[in-house]
Amino acid sequence: MNTKLLNNWINRIQVLNVVNADVEVVNKSPLRMLGKGRQGAVFQFSDDICVKVFGNTEDCDREHYALSLGQNTELFPKIHAKGPNYIAMDIVRGVDVREYLQSQPLTPALSSKLIEMLIIFKEIGFERIDHHKRQIYVQDDGSLKVIDVARTVWRDRVYPYPRKLLNSLGDENKALFLTHVKEMAPKLYEEWLHYIRMEEISHQIYQILLPEKPNKETLKNLSKKLLTTEDEGKYVLQLQGLVQKVFKEEWVKTMLARGKDPEAVMEKIDQYWDSLEQGLTRGRDRDRDRNRDRDRDRDKGRKQERRYEGEFRRTHDKHHHRGKRYEGERYRDRISGKHKSRYYK
Repeated sequence: MNTKLLNNWINRIQVLNVVNADVEVVNKSPLRMLGKGRQGAVFQFSDDICVKVFGNTEDCDREHYALSLGQNTELFPKIHAKGPNYIAMDIVRGVDVREYLQSQPLTPALSSKLIEMLIIFKEIGFERIDHHKRQIYVQDDGSLKVIDVARTVWRDRVYPYPRKLLNSLGDENKALFLTHVKEMAPKLYEEWLHYIRMEEISHQIYQILLPEKPNKETLKNLSKKLLTTEDEGKYVLQLQGLVQKVFKEEWVKTMLARGKDPEAVMEKIDQYWDSLEQGLTRGRDRDRDRNRDRDRDRDKGRKQERRYEGEFRRTHDKHHHRGKRYEGERYRDRISGKHKSRYYK
């Protein structure tokens, strides 16, 4: 194809993204627009080739990458050229499944084709094993073609079953499709049914949690159990662990960038931190012993000192209070085995 001519015409087309709406198009080229959507607009280049012009380069790159993954299958249109914001590919003919089911029944044969489509998505490496029925086209020979596959390789959320496909079929065809799946792939049916039930339970839980207002004061008091900075010992240990984790991650990245063996790097880092931690432990033990000795010496010195002028230190023996504590003290000493009390002056 004449890519030079195509580039000249593409430069005369302006496609602008609009939030939650189809793109806006300003077409000053001779190309006829076939349709537009959220990501871009499609123009006819020849009888068999169309050009999709995107509103931004990111969507263009994702679409091209997704189409490239499926070029060895019959499910995707063939790519002919790519520019910064456009992709030239085969025109996908036929009728989309949405329109098809308005006049035709969902047969086991079509359900089988849809399952095979999902299998191909999985085999070529798509992240989202799902597709909307309006983006799936039934060909004259009964085969399927897909368009708009950018979001199959990039999506902010991915469901573990073909949720978009099932919901787009409508309740009646959804139930019929699941019946066909149950007959042809019973284990797959059980897994999908499990996720469908989990989704239903999630909706029920949400309805319960929605009107519930949390007790902020109670939560405030309970959250104190999660605080870690008030206990100095625990705080130091957790801060040390955090610093070690960050250091290890960043050091591994640096060494990988230099072509080093990651296992060897992590082993050396672990050895370093182990030796450092052992040194810190020995240091803490020495400080604890030093403080204990200092406290013992201080207590010993206090016992030997007089608390005030004229004080007589008390002599202790096995009979408590045998000696006078100071001159002139009067006290009673009951002598063991005798009932006589003696008073000293």
